[in-house]
Amino acid sequence: MKIKKLVSVLLVLVMVLSSFAACDKKGKETNTDSAQKVEDNKETKKEEPTQAPTEKPTEKPEKVSQGVTDTTIKVGNAAATSGALAAVGVPFNAGIEAYFKMVNDAGGVQGRKLEFVHIDDEFDPVKGKAATETLINDEKVFAIVGHFGTPTVSATIDLIQEYGAPMVYAATGINALYFENSPNNPVMAVQPIYLTDGRIMTARALGESVYGPNNDQKLAADAQVGVLYTADDAGNSIKEGIEMEAEFFNKKDDFHYEVVTAETVSTAVNKLKNEEVDVIILAMNQGPFAYSLTALNTAGLDVPVFTSYVNADISAVDHTKVNESPIFTNAWVDVFTTTGQADAVDFADAITKSDLDAETKGKYYTNSFAIAGYIAATIFVEGLERVAKNEEELTFATYIDAMEEGPINVPMGGTVDFSGGKRWGIASMSLLKYTVTPTEDPNAPTEAFAKVREIETIEQIRAKK
Repeated sequence: MKIKKLVSVLLVLVMVLSSFAACDKKGKETNTDSAQKVEDNKETKKEEPTQAPTEKPTEKPEKVSQGVTDTTIKVGNAAATSGALAAVGVPFNAGIEAYFKMVNDAGGVQGRKLEFVHIDDEFDPVKGKAATETLINDEKVFAIVGHFGTPTVSATIDLIQEYGAPMVYAATGINALYFENSPNNPVMAVQPIYLTDGRIMTARALGESVYGPNNDQKLAADAQVGVLYTADDAGNSIKEGIEMEAEFFNKKDDFHYEVVTAETVSTAVNKLKNEEVDVIILAMNQGPFAYSLTALNTAGLDVPVFTSYVNADISAVDHTKVNESPIFTNAWVDVFTTTGQADAVDFADAITKSDLDAETKGKYYTNSFAIAGYIAATIFVEGLERVAKNEEELTFATYIDAMEEGPINVPMGGTVDFSGGKRWGIASMSLLKYTVTPTEDPNAPTEAFAKVREIETIEQIRAKK
């Protein structure tokens, strides 16, 4: 694929890896594992996020090293590569392997080639835990790279912390991955945690100039905010972030919460309409997002909507059943910047040089799941290169120390920072707006989520209020 053509294709690619939360057997997100309850943020002016209660590692891992020889470094993961979720797991692992091959072809890391071992867990938590135990105890992998999906991640966090083997990138946003001031913790999530997602969408809703007849006014000081959320892991976890920001801005009494299902959403929407809310925040995944938009349209509740990065997917929006008011989503991957475009070309180059057949390569150039795997692999290798630069022996402890040295650039995104024991993944995102452009066929307009704000931290967004 020619570079110019590739970039033009990537520029219309959805700028988030929206399906990387949890998915059920039908490919829809449906988080059934309970998120850990986040403690009340008593210091509401605090600039760092509040952690989920957990026992944080205080000692460096005892295991010196495993999976490391003079010539190889063995890593692995458990992911669904058969069944309904194979459409996610297979390209995800292909992205990992493509980057590892590129590293190996260039000589490896300090002469060590990367070996990747994969076990298919079929998106089952019992099989996922057994697979993770096999990887650690039998395969003796040095690290878990691209830990896949809510069921397996939820079932193995304690196991990974107890053993001490590094885990880099989790393909889920559950709050159980959320830790604060947890140095030496081997669990290193990359994509945004739902709590962070909720905080950022709320800060945007309260501080961005997107209101009024010209969409250039800020939300009034006495404005009322409606929140529709689902009583599952995604909804409850995002809601916790919303509540944190509402408290930070001293607007707790101006927020109105309604839990929804497909059967109750109309009633919930009408309750918020009666409260005369000025903006709606949707704390949910793709399925509920779609039926909530329809309910808002039916009720004539025509106010701006803010929602999660997992919903920046035009397939979840029926343009005939949404209001004219803007719909905004977060996004953590951005190919629209100069750096983002260069990173996208590097990703495509890795796919080109992979062992995939030509037809599959053509499909994976713009596959979000392959991009996610590629990102997971690059973040992992950055840690190896830091250890090599430090001229230290590669162990669990030296690897984690190296990852904590400072921010790491995320391909096609911002940065992730594990320094000081931070463990909450990416904490900066851009803002997208759903757009509809008419075509010659009035029934088939061009739909897209277009970027309207650059990637910003929560502190930068708060400063706008």
